[in-house]
Amino acid sequence: MSSHVLDLHGYRHHEVDIAVENFVFLNQEEMPLTIICGNSEKMLSLVRIVLDRTNAEYYNGAGHEYGQIKVYKLK
Repeated sequence: MSSHVLDLHGYRHHEVDIAVENFVFLNQEEMPLTIICGNSEKMLSLVRIVLDRTNAEYYNGAGHEYGQIKVYKLK
C-alpha cells in the first residue's frame, strides 16, 4: 500500500484523531492523500472533524468510492 494512503480498518475510534492528524501533517508534501474509513459513518465523521479542524480541503467519496476521503491540500 502506498504511503499516500491511511487505512483506518483496525483503528479504534479514540485512535482516529491523532492518527489522521499525524498522517495529514507528515504527508502534506505528498498530496493528494487517501484515508480509508470503510462503511462506518462514525469513522467518517471522526475523520471529517479532524480535517475541518486542520483546515484541509477534502472530498468525501461517493458511489464505489464511498468510505474514502481524499485530502487535496491544507489551507
